[in-house]
Amino acid sequence: MSKNYYTILGVDKKATKDDIKKAFRKLAHKYHPDKKGGDEVKFKEASEAYAVLSDEKKRAEYDAYGRVFSGAGGQGGAGFDGFDFSQFSGAGGFEGFDINVEDIFGGFSDIFGGRRQNRGRDISIDIELTFKEAVFGTTRKVLVTKNSTCSRCDGSGAEPNTATKTCPTCNGKGQVVEQKRSPFGVFQSVSTCDTCYGRRVVPEKPCTTCKGHGIENRQEELSVSIPAGIENGQMIRMSGAGEATQGGSKGDLYIKVHVESHPRFRKEGYNLVTELPIKITDALLGVEYKLETLDGTVKVKVPPLRSTDEILRIKEKGVPLGSGKRGDLLIKVKVEFPQKLSRDAKKILENLKAEGI
Repeated sequence: MSKNYYTILGVDKKATKDDIKKAFRKLAHKYHPDKKGGDEVKFKEASEAYAVLSDEKKRAEYDAYGRVFSGAGGQGGAGFDGFDFSQFSGAGGFEGFDINVEDIFGGFSDIFGGRRQNRGRDISIDIELTFKEAVFGTTRKVLVTKNSTCSRCDGSGAEPNTATKTCPTCNGKGQVVEQKRSPFGVFQSVSTCDTCYGRRVVPEKPCTTCKGHGIENRQEELSVSIPAGIENGQMIRMSGAGEATQGGSKGDLYIKVHVESHPRFRKEGYNLVTELPIKITDALLGVEYKLETLDGTVKVKVPPLRSTDEILRIKEKGVPLGSGKRGDLLIKVKVEFPQKLSRDAKKILENLKAEGI
């Protein structure tokens, strides 16, 4: 049974050359035998399909007859069934087929790790905030122990005021070329030099603090800006505040926030919600209360209530929104009923009942 090259690459018959190239690149990265979890059979199938569909003449023959008659590598009318993939080489593609390996894989740098930037480790810490700090935002100082740029040599690895020399490993290139052999040929990858960490020079006298590594483990005080309205469990990312590494960029610091609950307030979006217990007579006649809020004491005028679940709103006393604006403070009025009634109180209520109240 003949193979369907379009199905193998996951494209339709109207696919452009660019679509076919992108599809093959994706499959090649996924199934390359030198990668963990690669699949040599599927890699060969994808390569075979690309070799045909990327060539206009071969594609036309395949579309018309379901096979390629121009052949390659001495295969003639046999199509690809006997194709010898051992002719593959890192620079020359597949013998007889116009596959530019550098074009498809970018020189295999992303497969073999060449030219990838070294990066320091990400670290994480936890901090606790009061409810008020979470509502209004704050700035916290935290102490973090981590691998940091050496404070004595500023990461150079050299003792201050001493000379450097050309790295003997990379000969001052900052990179080394590594060759890897696979069933398909020899591939080259470029990686950062492990001796000079890409700096091209090494110190004649290593730093006494970091022993020439440019990195030391020490405690640092960092200032963390907490935005207003942050929620419990949210993370703050400080880019570049993680660990340093030789010849690369710093990692990030992640701060997980834990917000203490408040005995009287809770957040609902950008609004603050609280309850105000009042007496039944105040509910009927209206009253003015003093209420302690996160902004201090405010006077709350409670009008005669028409129901027991009314909500009062004080504008601009909620969570800051930015640009000077804030959410509101919502006050849920809670009518408290007396547990015991005196004889006079009962008589008054009976009179009210007689009036239909």
